[in-house]
Amino acid sequence: MTASDLPLAVHRVRAAYDRIQATDRPEIWISLRPRAEVEAEAAALDPQLPLAGRLLAVKGNIDVAGLPTTAGCPSYAYEPERDAPVVAALRAAGAIVLGTTNLDQFATGLVGTRSPYGAVHSVADPARVAGGSSSGSAVAVALGIADLALGTDTAGSGRVPAAFNGIVGLKPTPGLVPTEGVVPACASLDCVTVFARTLPEAREAFTHMATATVRPPRREPGPWRIAIVTPDGLGEMDPGWREAYEAATARLAVAGAELQSIDPAPFLEAAAMLYEGAFVAERYAAVGTFIDKQTDDLDPTVAAIITRARDIPAHRLYSDQRHLDSLKAKALDALGDADALLLPTTPGHPTLAEVAADPLGSNARLGRFTNSTNLFGLAAVAVPAGTVGGLPFGAMLIGPAGTDERLAQLAELLTPRVPLAVVGAHLTGQPLNAQLLALGGRFVRATTTAPEYRLHALRTDPPKPGLVHTRDGGAAIEAEVWELPPEGLGALVAALPRPMTIGSVALADGTAAPGFLCEPDALHGAADITATGGWRAHLAAQGE
Repeated sequence: MTASDLPLAVHRVRAAYDRIQATDRPEIWISLRPRAEVEAEAAALDPQLPLAGRLLAVKGNIDVAGLPTTAGCPSYAYEPERDAPVVAALRAAGAIVLGTTNLDQFATGLVGTRSPYGAVHSVADPARVAGGSSSGSAVAVALGIADLALGTDTAGSGRVPAAFNGIVGLKPTPGLVPTEGVVPACASLDCVTVFARTLPEAREAFTHMATATVRPPRREPGPWRIAIVTPDGLGEMDPGWREAYEAATARLAVAGAELQSIDPAPFLEAAAMLYEGAFVAERYAAVGTFIDKQTDDLDPTVAAIITRARDIPAHRLYSDQRHLDSLKAKALDALGDADALLLPTTPGHPTLAEVAADPLGSNARLGRFTNSTNLFGLAAVAVPAGTVGGLPFGAMLIGPAGTDERLAQLAELLTPRVPLAVVGAHLTGQPLNAQLLALGGRFVRATTTAPEYRLHALRTDPPKPGLVHTRDGGAAIEAEVWELPPEGLGALVAALPRPMTIGSVALADGTAAPGFLCEPDALHGAADITATGGWRAHLAAQGE
């Protein structure tokens, strides 16, 4: 069988493993399946399945048959006999598991650094955290390795890493998606979440994961009604974060939504109770007996949090529950007839050094807006909503139980993105790829141009190619399609040096996208490398 005869799923698997090698991020994974095994599974896949060939990464606290479940702690590992129901459901729909991903140990953290498998850093800035606890899953999707990834969310673990890496994090209403086969953090609050690069992908995966229904509250006809928070109500934020939130509210208003300001105090007070109150005792109930063994591979911060929870008196839990019930009533009353509450996903994006210097304080700050969601039994979705200083800014929509589909529809109003075709130094693994990531770019797919182009090696630093359209004698050139926020593309165009230009690039599937082209007068003395088929092949031939 020639390469052209192979099923599309096999090509996608091969591209994923090539990207794993190109991105060189071993800390993403706990267990990666052998390439040959995954290719064989892809070759045998029914192409008619709804998720046929979609590549799936699974957080390391969710059971995948054939791989150890570690929850981020090697000495805790066990070999599950079967997939967790959520994994089984996605596999039955055609998804292919690549492996299990790194996390804050025992899903205790929002930073992505509390793991013996290594700290996971953001795709946009290696000096900053990836967010947690579902760090590896989010980064695998953001880098274009996996199409979908499973995480868990108790305090925000399926939303914070989505925000920090410019992707979608869909956190269902508690109880809609089964948590069987998941190492519990707080069993009464845990949700299995899904990461994707786009909302349609996340929503499609969710339809296969959900096994229950919750009737949403009745909605009167009319425009979308969105609750927002005044700038003063947000509290302390990183520079630029408050302005990015205001820009997101403005986008909703332009889209026709009715905005109403509310006092977020009940949400913020409840958020503080998740770790500072008695609810943290449930973490000890989940894995405390193991933590008490004090194995060498325990993360000290995680072990301290869970160990302290052992001695919380039972009467405090009842007292905190009564107070939580009161706060929930106030929060829902504040929401009134609003379809959703819009919040920043986080108040900022810390560096690895900042988290190391203050692990508890940094983590508590990150949960300011996310911690209360599951305590109140609400649904949420986190989406990219712009950039701040080159870093992705994430916004979050929170709604009553059962409004998952409604929130996803609303979130579409926040996520306008534009495609960009790249053929040279911005390709994955090339020197300028980090520029796309810093601008909130998301890898969409690998492809080629239509057979109407010629490629030249320009004399630039760093070396880059020049793509030019030709009426005759053209060829298909290797390309990648990325998506950027409009402001990200604007920043890229504003900084684009001559002789590069942005123009319409025709792609192999008959579509077109804005992409990098070259001014024809810059080709004097530049070698024609069209015959290589692409920039990577040219570099390989040059031994670079």
